[in-house]
Amino acid sequence: MRPIVITEFISLDGVVEAPGGGNHEHAGWTFEDVEFDPAAYEIKGREQQDAAALLLGRVSFEEFAPVWPSMDEFATYNALPKFVVSTSLTQDAVTASGWAYSHLLTTLDDVRKLRDGAHGDGSRFSDVTDGPVLVHGSPTLAVSLASAGLVDRYTLLTFPVILGGGKRLFADDGIKTRLTLVESQQFANGINLAVFDVAR
Repeated sequence: MRPIVITEFISLDGVVEAPGGGNHEHAGWTFEDVEFDPAAYEIKGREQQDAAALLLGRVSFEEFAPVWPSMDEFATYNALPKFVVSTSLTQDAVTASGWAYSHLLTTLDDVRKLRDGAHGDGSRFSDVTDGPVLVHGSPTLAVSLASAGLVDRYTLLTFPVILGGGKRLFADDGIKTRLTLVESQQFANGINLAVFDVAR
């Protein structure tokens, strides 16, 4: 199995939208409102080294694809297989984005095959090693994955800010989920790291 890990920058009121920029009125809240502490981001380096693939919703894919390939700090991510879950995109559109090794998945059944370790499903999964599949951003996809029982871990960097609105990670009508804390740390700038495994 390739565990699916939802990894997010999240506000105290649960908002994950536009932490680094975008259309939200408080876009860029992770660096505009909190003093930078490199220690708080160490988990992101570990995740990048351990990841087998990236899994993204359409909106996050379309935001990341023009930017991440030119960022040296994301070189490992850029070399990974990437999967965008969408019913409105086509594989031609995904390929045309220019983000190497990007593939289209159209159903949660496709995601389940990826998670369960499929290797022989044509070109989509043939290059995916065993290891975590990371979901960055993509709150709509994250809610759908949770509802389908496809989330195995949450890695949350909670920032000491209340945004008052925006896309949230957890749905108001979501399912009850029991979590097990496996790692935690508090940083001097008020950021809290919490890593939770989903209890089965």
